[in-house]
Amino acid sequence: MEYKDYYQILGITRDATQDQIKQAYRKVARKYHPDVSKERDAEAKFKNAGEAYEVLKDPEKRAAYDKFGANWRDGQNFEPPPNWDAGFEFRGAGYTGGDASGFSDFFESLFGHAHTDQQRQHVFKMKGEDQHAKILISLADAYFGAKQTLTLTRPAVDTSGHVKTTPHTLHVVIPQGIIAGQRIRLEGQGLPGYGGSPPGDLFLEVAFQEDRLFHAEKRDIHLTLPIAPWEAALGATLTVPTLGGNVQVKIPPGSQGGKKLRLKGKGLSTGTQRGDQIITLHIVVPEANTEEQRNLYATMAKTMPFNPRSELGI
Repeated sequence: MEYKDYYQILGITRDATQDQIKQAYRKVARKYHPDVSKERDAEAKFKNAGEAYEVLKDPEKRAAYDKFGANWRDGQNFEPPPNWDAGFEFRGAGYTGGDASGFSDFFESLFGHAHTDQQRQHVFKMKGEDQHAKILISLADAYFGAKQTLTLTRPAVDTSGHVKTTPHTLHVVIPQGIIAGQRIRLEGQGLPGYGGSPPGDLFLEVAFQEDRLFHAEKRDIHLTLPIAPWEAALGATLTVPTLGGNVQVKIPPGSQGGKKLRLKGKGLSTGTQRGDQIITLHIVVPEANTEEQRNLYATMAKTMPFNPRSELGI
């Protein structure tokens, strides 16, 4: 996927004001409008200008886009980091207008499809607009529930027409058993209302920080458990970590690598919905660094001959 330098597309610098962005877009749009321009690539340049304006005209998207900095070149191979938008607040569902079907993969990877301006006007009321943001929490906080103080980034346009960001500090209760993609609603923490009407709400979409041991798939927690060959062959009772603490787990004799064991109720659970912990066995073969160790492997090969590739017909 190619990175798009929206500032370069509109022919402006990164410190341009919102008015300068609007003027630049109008100039480029007039120049490359398919009904006016005879250049071969006029339509593509016209679409690129529209996409650039869609991002840069919106203080929230512009602030998020600027997070990548000026080190990327137009056309350079690009892949946004996971949860790159965590901590940024967006109005509505994020997309502010126009027809997203003509926008690039780069745009959709960052901002996706959402509501058009016409749709937003249809639901507009005097109440302040709702805000949306993504937050990163630990699996442990999701497992136990927690209280956190979070600081988000709220973009706005200052009196000089430049986009600035201000911190928005919140006290948030993380419900026990919440899963990735679920939202926490903070009433009255959105944008101010108009004419004395109440403010909107803030919806926090939950995503999980990377964990050294575990990863979540909906309510189930997954762990890869390394075991020795003799533990797999003979069976064993092993200490296994879970989000709630260590437990003892019996490994059945004759277990193969990739076998899955299920610990009921050890996943992300609420009062009515329960997740499990799924253990995937990974057999780790010790190295034979001494003559004695190599002889031991040779003895095993003689006393327990078998062909692990028999299913391949070889």
